[in-house]
Amino acid sequence: MVSSSDLRRQLVRYAISGGALTLFYSAVYWIAAVPMAIDALVANALAFVATVAIGFVVHSRWSFAGHGRRDRPVRAWSLFLAVNLAGFALNSFWVWLIVERIGASPSWPLVPIVFVTPWLSFYLNRRWTFGG
Repeated sequence: MVSSSDLRRQLVRYAISGGALTLFYSAVYWIAAVPMAIDALVANALAFVATVAIGFVVHSRWSFAGHGRRDRPVRAWSLFLAVNLAGFALNSFWVWLIVERIGASPSWPLVPIVFVTPWLSFYLNRRWTFGG
């Protein structure tokens, strides 16, 4: 059983590292989609590729340090990739809905990309990727 202080530490570490990774993802997306005028869904894919490997290292070594098992790194990487592909799909949905369907600026999907997707990723990574 994880104590509430362990959970708080993980949340703080995740907020710091996940926040930095989300800002990096957002910057790559925004630079590609707005000033460079690359298609928003392509910009989203570029941001995903640029962030996913860095995210695994940061989250496995710091955000979730001491939580769960670490004896099966290939399994952890596979689960992390699956969780992040789900996050990528969710972010792609936000981009499609807001830019392609509604016709808003490519900047607007950053709102749910920053405030919704990271918390879903935290939950899935904590329970599934690094939890057991």
